Amino acid sequence: MRALLVVNPAATTTSARTRDVLIHALASEMKLEAVTTEYRGHARDLGRQAAESKDIELVVALGGDGTVNEVVNGLLHGGPDPDRLPGLAVVPGGSTNVFARALGLPNEPVEATGALLDALREGRQRTVGLGLAAGTPGSEDEGVPARWFTFNAGLGFDAGVVGRVEQHRERGKRSTHSLYLRQAMRQFFGETHRRHGTITLERPDADPVTDLVLSIVCNTSPWTYLGNRPVYASPKASFDTGLDVLGLSRMSTTAVARYGTQLLTSSPERGPHGKHAVSLHDLTDFTLHSKVPLPLQMDGDHLGLRTSVTFTGVRRALRVIV
Repeated sequence: MRALLVVNPAATTTSARTRDVLIHALASEMKLEAVTTEYRGHARDLGRQAAESKDIELVVALGGDGTVNEVVNGLLHGGPDPDRLPGLAVVPGGSTNVFARALGLPNEPVEATGALLDALREGRQRTVGLGLAAGTPGSEDEGVPARWFTFNAGLGFDAGVVGRVEQHRERGKRSTHSLYLRQAMRQFFGETHRRHGTITLERPDADPVTDLVLSIVCNTSPWTYLGNRPVYASPKASFDTGLDVLGLSRMSTTAVARYGTQLLTSSPERGPHGKHAVSLHDLTDFTLHSKVPLPLQMDGDHLGLRTSVTFTGVRRALRVIV
């Protein structure tokens, strides 16, 4: 098997020595080409080159969720074709690694490499669904190119938190869970539309859901992790179904305390619920409109402000080694 290993040298949980050990372990089982990313978007370019090649059978992403997202967008540049495109394998190297952990992989890179090698020897793989987001036709965002996401996206509050965290990381701060929690509190107190939401969710053959303050789109469950604790925004979300949405229409101090507690105590059986919470399951096509520009994030990557985003849940989009 010929494989391409895409290595993010800035991965927060792997040292150069650890990466060398992992590369040697993988190279012992396959014909491996390892490339270290040098700029934002490099992993996407490498994924596209692998998809267009005739002999690469597997792309291994060594890094966090951002690296995985770039590789996936490169692999699927020409559209999904699991039977033709190279498979994807993930060795987690970021601070959270939601996609890898949702697939059931160990969160420790050396253990995950061992699990990957076992999966290759035993021929274990699965085909997963993904989310696709694009600017809505007829809106001011219609020219925004489509982008795939593997585990979640968000328009509004949670994307604002992601943007704040990225600003701190650019100043040299480490991406820690306490940093996310601090920025969530600052985003809440700075949120000008927390009592009267600006987001409307529209879907075919259903009444619109209006006045949402927060909208979280999930392609799998859990939504994220706080350390080793999984957090379930949409417990029914799955790689085998369409997309799930959690929306909140109120973010008063009382509502935030209630829904924040529900998130922290969520389980595979129950997520946030109540009169200001909207939960939708297994959606194929829907659009989020906002009366004002709001931040958008996908797989933990802040993508700027948007007023209208159309989402599509694509089943059987990508073949992964598990």
